[in-house]
Amino acid sequence: MSAATARLCTLWAGGVVALWLITLNFGALGAVAWRAEGFSALRGADWAAVRFTLVQALWSAVLSVLLAVPLARALARRQFTGRGVLITLMGAPFILPTLVAVLGLLAVFGRGGLVNQGLGVVGAGPVSIYGLHGVVLAHVFYNLPLATRILLQGWASIPAERFRLAASLGFSPWQMFRQLEWPMLRELVPGALLVIFLICLTSFAVALTLGGGPRATTVELAIYQAFRFDFDMGRAAMLAVIQFALCAGAALLAWRVSLPAGLAGGMDRPVQRYDLGRGWLDAALILLAAMFLLTPLGMIVARGVAQVPGLPVEVWQAAGRSLVVALGATGLTLVMTLALAQAVLALGGARGAALEALGLASLAASSLVIGTGLFLLLLPVTNPRDWALVVTMLVNAGMALPFALRLILPGLREVVATQGRLAEALGIHGWARLRIVTLPRLRRPLGFAAGLTAALSMGDLGVIMLFAEREGATLPMQLYRLMLAYRQDDAAGAAVLLLAASLALFWAFDRWGRGRAGA
Repeated sequence: MSAATARLCTLWAGGVVALWLITLNFGALGAVAWRAEGFSALRGADWAAVRFTLVQALWSAVLSVLLAVPLARALARRQFTGRGVLITLMGAPFILPTLVAVLGLLAVFGRGGLVNQGLGVVGAGPVSIYGLHGVVLAHVFYNLPLATRILLQGWASIPAERFRLAASLGFSPWQMFRQLEWPMLRELVPGALLVIFLICLTSFAVALTLGGGPRATTVELAIYQAFRFDFDMGRAAMLAVIQFALCAGAALLAWRVSLPAGLAGGMDRPVQRYDLGRGWLDAALILLAAMFLLTPLGMIVARGVAQVPGLPVEVWQAAGRSLVVALGATGLTLVMTLALAQAVLALGGARGAALEALGLASLAASSLVIGTGLFLLLLPVTNPRDWALVVTMLVNAGMALPFALRLILPGLREVVATQGRLAEALGIHGWARLRIVTLPRLRRPLGFAAGLTAALSMGDLGVIMLFAEREGATLPMQLYRLMLAYRQDDAAGAAVLLLAASLALFWAFDRWGRGRAGA
């Protein structure tokens, strides 16, 4: 295959993916906007849902970041046995199924949970986890590790020489914080706030299980209710337009907001802190955070492991459907991401940047909005519920593509920069170049992207709730039904199964990606 033919095939494949993304994101949005009946279709409860969505997302983001600042600082300052394991666990938010986290929180803070049992011992009344405070608690549980990981990267970026210089100048702990750490926080905190705010705008499963009621309904939950219970397509479509506007605004702000820290680069020496001060305070923060994050999951695992062998057959069937959807979405995501990334590099310049931006467009949408649009597109020609698993697979692939693109594109740029000229000189083009040169050097980001996509798809509870009937339920949907039926033992077993499947998929793909490097 000649170089010109290989370039043409690359651009053709990238164009097919771009057309699919346009259809998925903007075609679905167009169907939603076309069906929307205007603001007159909305009720007072719908505007209350908009206010609740913004309020809970704001509280969740602020509390997550405020708690993450001292926790990340304590982890950055201290070395202890198990520190690496704890930090690794803090990378779990994106692969932890939301319903598993919710079930764990219910085991601790629910009506019969540890907290209420303790309150009963001392004669105090029970507390309820449902409503605004429950939704915020779940979001903090889910996003505190993410915010901590983001800020830990900031502390790691401060050159060790800066701390040594500050110590030699006799800086107090407060002066070190103000001169070295505050500029970094000023740069990272706004972006972390907006990213978590965006995540909380689209957390359908949390609102479905811990919200509800007229005063604790999010926009996505209102869309679901309009779809499944009222079958009011015009109202659901208008709510979907509002949800897209909220997400797009948050995504644009997250992209634009950044302040430079003004710290010069260092020599990559290990950081030695001279302002350690009160070790007990850092230890207490780390211990409390570990208890908050690990106790709910530990209770679910302890309670549910013994229930897994006796789970009803419909749970295992749902697990099989989820596995098929997850593996299908993973394959689609990797193929489309590779095609799009190669087309971005082949085009280069402004056209390549525009194609890359198209690949990231799904960050501004929610799966429920896209699902609503696809439902409306399919409704005139077929029964959308017959395509529940296929649509779920396509939407999951589209929602994971921005993350995969951010992982794979930098690696592909490095391959082109280091191996491109040699491959051209040897006349290696097309499939041969992809197989011999590109794929072996992209194995690590490909494995991580595949694991992330599979785990996200395995635990997704969104589009499937719009499309599927009882006989087509996935494992998260089946887990939700067990929770509604108060079959707590079966729910705990299904949660362990879902958690194990998600973690196993992530580990298997990520391990494959790291296998050649021996890591």
